[in-house]
Parts: sequence; C-alpha cells; structure tokens
Amino acid sequence: MKHLRQIIAIFFISLTSTLAYSNPNKSDILNVYIWGNYMPNEVIQQFTKETGIKLNIAEYDNNETMFSKLKALKKSGYDITVPSSYYVERMAKQGMLHPLDKSQLTNLHHINPILLNKPFDPKNVYSVPYLWGSTGIIINTKYINKKKVTSWQNFWDPEYRDQLMILNDMRDAFSIALLSLGYSINDSNPQHIEKAYLKLKALLPNIKIFNIDTVPNIYIDEDAIIGVAWSGDYKLAHDENPALEYVYPKEGFSTWMESFVILKDAPHVENAHKFINFILRPEIAKQISLAIGHSTANKSAVKLMPITLQQNSVANPNQEIMKQGEIQRDLDPETRHLYEKYWERLKIGN
Repeated sequence: MKHLRQIIAIFFISLTSTLAYSNPNKSDILNVYIWGNYMPNEVIQQFTKETGIKLNIAEYDNNETMFSKLKALKKSGYDITVPSSYYVERMAKQGMLHPLDKSQLTNLHHINPILLNKPFDPKNVYSVPYLWGSTGIIINTKYINKKKVTSWQNFWDPEYRDQLMILNDMRDAFSIALLSLGYSINDSNPQHIEKAYLKLKALLPNIKIFNIDTVPNIYIDEDAIIGVAWSGDYKLAHDENPALEYVYPKEGFSTWMESFVILKDAPHVENAHKFINFILRPEIAKQISLAIGHSTANKSAVKLMPITLQQNSVANPNQEIMKQGEIQRDLDPETRHLYEKYWERLKIGN
C-alpha cells in the first residue's frame, strides 16, 4: 500500500508539472521553483517588462519537498530553484545542477565576498547567494529581562515551562542542543547526536509549540514569549511588536543561506542567467530584502538602505558577529538517517 501511494504521489506531481509547463522549451519563459513568498510580484513584473520573459513561479515550504519533487521527476521543466546551503552541496554531489556561466553574470561583483566560496560550494561553481541570515533567540521584553537570556542553555530554565517556540526544522532544532553541548551543528559523531537528542528530550516540558510557517505571528500575538527564529522573521515580528529582542547566543549560532542554482536539465539556461543577473542589480536586491525581511547577500544593495538598517546588528551583522556563526553542511546518508530517527522520536515525545 505504501508503495502504491508513492506511485500515485509521483504521478500527480508529474501531472502538475506537465500542466504548469506544457511547453517547457518555449524561448520566452522561465520556470522558477522557489520558497513561498520569496519573490515580490513587483520584481516579477519588472523582469518581464524589461525582458519579455514570462516567469512561471512554483513555491515550496521546505528543502525536503523541493528536493523530493525534483528527484521524482526525470525532467521537471524547472530552470531555477533556491536551495539552502547544505542542499546546494547535496544536489551538486548528485549531479542535479548546471555550472554557472559567470561571463553572463556581470553583476556578480555586488555579492558580499564573505558569503562567497563557502565549503558547500567552493568557488561558487553552482550557486549565487540570494538571501541569508542567522538562527537566534527571540525574547519578549515585556515579560523577560533581556539581560537574563544570553545562551541557548537558558531554554532549559524551569521558569520557561510551556513557553518556548521551537522551529519545526530538524537541523535547526538539533543545532540548539549541539551548540549548548559544545559541539558543531554539523556533528556526525553518533554519541554526540544521541546526547543532543536526550538534551532536546529534556527540553520538551518547556516547548509550547513547534512551528515554521507562522513564526512572526506567534511572537507578534505573544502566543510565545521566548523561543527561536530566523533573523528575517524577527525583523517582520519586531516591526509589529517592538518589545521583541533578538539575541545571538554566546555558544554560537547557525547561519543559513539560500542561493540561486540552475538545474542540470533546465530548458532555458540563457534566461536563467538573465534572471539571476537581474536579481543581482543592487536596486532590485534592495527591493526584495525590504519586502521579505531577510538580509540580502548583495553588499551594494545594503549601501542603498537607510543608515539605521545598515547599522542594524540583526539585519546586517558585522564580521565579529558573523565569525560566531556556523553554516549548515550536508550530512552523509547514515548520519542523516540517525538525525531523522531521533527527530521522529522527539516529535512523538519518545
């Protein structure tokens, strides 16, 4: 029965893609598979107006969905997608990506050099940084003195029983425990992973909710007064609730980056390069960052922003802060399976 459901699921995915991209080789279109709410309509319209290329946008809400769909389809019809760092690494290893032709990316020099040549894609053979940020602590200063919370370890304090919001993301959740234990967020030692699982299990009484889709609203509405958030979600929440503060934990934190990649079987490679180069224009990158809330990888775009935003340590942290962050890497299949096993047990409270 399970096998039958998988066949049916793949059939419907294939049917959906066929309906959405019935003429994938048409020269005046570009098929983009991207995170939800990651591309403002105004930017889409401007690109089409300037180039005559129509953008077909399909959205996903996590890397796993994106990856599974692309693996299930022999020819997806998509040209571009926007994986997180460790999925860029995984997709490159599995031959799913088309090398970039940097001669067509004349605006690439606008990218902040500190975000280039990362271990998940040395020399940026396949990826162009788009949006990035950190995973830190949010506290509501109406209820919590901000001087009291400086560490991931504070999450285990009994006073926060049934108060925490934790991201419903395996890697981010395990990063909290691993860092609090003094380990890397990319740790592959089975004993360390088990210790992290037991550490998270001990945190369950303090966790009020696991969430990933409506994080800003949870903090805006004060359904949780302390917890975890991505820096971009914090910005959106803080705009509505100024009592919220963002804390970089002293043990360190994970940093994330979403990058544009061109798929190996992309039917419109030239259009894909045109689109990425368009997004790299500073005024466009600025517009996107301000609309979405996440930090732009475009250093020239940052210079166009209000001075208060340029100096904001959450939106644009300095190099000293950035040195405390660690970017997620891909895990080998055996290690990934171990994390997944413990994650499933944690979510059912076992």
